[in-house]
Amino acid sequence: MLTIYPAIDMRGGKCVRLLQGDYDKETVYGDSPFEMAARFEREGAEWIHMVDLDGAKEGKPVNDEYVLRAAKELNARIQIGGGIRNAASAARYLDAGVDRVILGSSAISDPEFVKEMLGTYGGDRVVIGIDARDGFVATHGWLETSKVEAEELALELVRFGAEWFVMTDIARDGMLSGPNTETIAGLSDATGKKVIASGGVSSLADLTRLKESGGVEGAIIGKALYEGRFTLEEALREGGR
Repeated sequence: MLTIYPAIDMRGGKCVRLLQGDYDKETVYGDSPFEMAARFEREGAEWIHMVDLDGAKEGKPVNDEYVLRAAKELNARIQIGGGIRNAASAARYLDAGVDRVILGSSAISDPEFVKEMLGTYGGDRVVIGIDARDGFVATHGWLETSKVEAEELALELVRFGAEWFVMTDIARDGMLSGPNTETIAGLSDATGKKVIASGGVSSLADLTRLKESGGVEGAIIGKALYEGRFTLEEALREGGR
């Protein structure tokens, strides 16, 4: 089974998509992140993946009101990434009913914070977001690329309790070119942990390949849904819900 996570990327209070993380290549798909989340829930989503793009860039939650409202008013489970760089930000989300927070840039810039959060909340509520460009981890809204290899970072964090990873191949994100299945499945093989694929899903066949790859537990889908390549209902069916 492949869990489907419809994605809501938030910037300036709107639902947007960026091409390969480029803030200058933005398409707006909706005026209300909460209403989009409610729509996904009506269409059958059990999980919703939300990203605070402003937060990722500024290093603090910016569009958090929409996340907190979704966690309070919807039955779908919420995971949020972007701008969560301290314990107070993580606690605010988790204590308000958000199911998972995704820590990305801080895994490089403040690994002690990530280890603390894994120790406090456990690996099922603290997900590690690994955004890779040419195999190296990108940070701060993908504006910077570190010298740390994605697999190396994942193995280090497994030692401190990481159980879930969201793996994004930046070259594929927003391009509708198919996910980098080999790299994503490779991270699962290397760590023995659960990996959610992000970036590039363009067809139901992509979901089938991910499902059959072994080790990939879920797929985050954004642009393909917004542009009508397939419906969320079809994706959920393909995932095997």
